[in-house]
Amino acid sequence: MSTATNTGNRTKAFISLQSSVDFVVTSTTSQVMDRASAYLTAGFPVHLRGPAGTGKTTLALHIAAQFQRPVMLIVGDEQFTSSDLVGEQNGYRYRRVVDRYIHSVVKYEEDAVQQWVDNRLTTACREGFTLVYDEFTRSRPEANNVLLAVLEERLLVLPTSTGRNSYLKVHPEFRAIFTSNPQEYAGVHELPDALSDRLITIDLDYYDRETEVTITQSNSGLPLDEAARVVDLVREFRSSGEYDQAPTLRACIMIARVTALQGLLPSSGDPRFAQICLDILESKMDFSIKNRARRMNQRKMLLQLIEHHATRVMPEQTGL
Repeated sequence: MSTATNTGNRTKAFISLQSSVDFVVTSTTSQVMDRASAYLTAGFPVHLRGPAGTGKTTLALHIAAQFQRPVMLIVGDEQFTSSDLVGEQNGYRYRRVVDRYIHSVVKYEEDAVQQWVDNRLTTACREGFTLVYDEFTRSRPEANNVLLAVLEERLLVLPTSTGRNSYLKVHPEFRAIFTSNPQEYAGVHELPDALSDRLITIDLDYYDRETEVTITQSNSGLPLDEAARVVDLVREFRSSGEYDQAPTLRACIMIARVTALQGLLPSSGDPRFAQICLDILESKMDFSIKNRARRMNQRKMLLQLIEHHATRVMPEQTGL
């Protein structure tokens, strides 16, 4: 749920979160949540680092919801400048005073004052919101430099129209959670030591089988044993290394949810299920005419995986 309010010259837009009943808590996710919550409670920012598909953003938002404070979400962007985080002078406020106290004399007084408009980091620091800065290494380091004083001295430096700086004392309830993907290269900047040193980093990897099965079942509606077939198929494909982009938990959820919504079950004998798997998993391979032979071999391997993990034993085959 998003909320926006306007107070004076400051516009506030934030997310009001509650712990989702759909969030799957397993021993793995619970341990990460407990560690992150302990660090945040102690006043330290948390950095969730891991490859795509490991649930960093979902986990960050769920952790933020535990503190029962509004959440300010920022998504890193190459085009960001510090003003996109802090705010800037934007527009003017005009004032005109007409003095007719003496009826034979009319006195006019006019002035224009440049207005300051807060951006999301300033609002979060001022109001004590929980900041979730998703994929923050996509923003340039110079844009993120403003975070250094916020995280260490608990002061936000605000530029003014006179060229001087003013300071905002950070609210005691302000907390910050960052996420990043260290495996991506395009559009990602190296994390400066000065900022990294202020963060407590928790490295995330692909979940264990039990967690992936539970999450897939919860997000698709398939029975648990059927969700396990899908997860085992995707996990073996991931282990094979025969792809250009690693298949993640998202692929499991996509296959399982579409299968459930079409009233199907994972079955190698159903061409509709096989096609769902191929549409979702073949996209993880580079498409090129030069790679046609490789793609054909990869498709053959996928069909073998579907056959292996989704073969259904019929009653007559068991002698029943």
